[in-house]
Amino acid sequence: MKFIFLAALLFTPFLLAAEKPKTAEEIMHGVQQSYAQQNQKMQGELRDDATGRTEPLELTLGNQVMGFLFTNPPVERIRLDFSATPAKLHQERNGKSRQVPASQMSNKVRGMDLNYEDLSLGFLYWPNPQILKEERLSLQKCWLLRVMNPGKDGPYHAVDIWVHQASGGAAKMEAYDISSKVIKRYEVVKIHKVNGTNALKELRVETLDPATGKTLGRTYMKMNTPANP
Repeated sequence: MKFIFLAALLFTPFLLAAEKPKTAEEIMHGVQQSYAQQNQKMQGELRDDATGRTEPLELTLGNQVMGFLFTNPPVERIRLDFSATPAKLHQERNGKSRQVPASQMSNKVRGMDLNYEDLSLGFLYWPNPQILKEERLSLQKCWLLRVMNPGKDGPYHAVDIWVHQASGGAAKMEAYDISSKVIKRYEVVKIHKVNGTNALKELRVETLDPATGKTLGRTYMKMNTPANP
């Protein structure tokens, strides 16, 4: 069975793992590869929980590229190129295209609780992942992996990733600051059946206060029935 849901971004489909990985590097490599092997087109929206403001979104996957199109003015197109290692994030706005610089990866996307680091999935390429333990998430067996930021760029010092053992896909992520406090959390909260496949219906993204653990902002990504592009 395939699992199509979007996660650290993320917000991306996954394929059933052909063989059970044995190391953290093999598990992470499987997650990386599964993003690049899809051919889908989905319509949906981002919604700010506090204000109710929405941003229409078109998500496409194909030819090792994930594309995000935001049609509200100013129109913005974001492309994640998986043919590069690590994947490269490009932004098209006002007729100009550029690679998003490291200094702007913590900037919010469309004023929501997603930033460009989230969309870049850069943390999936951080070296030396570690398996912390195995645990269940929504009754599914998962590996809990941790990756550490090898540099000083970007908003996150470390990221924990829950990877479904059956599907090879990430179902939940938590990002930490330099003081090991959780500052971002992503989790799939709803899925639906599409042609016999489990597909993303709703993803919750939360920004947390590292001092108190309270939620500062919450954004939902809701996706409609996917179709071939």
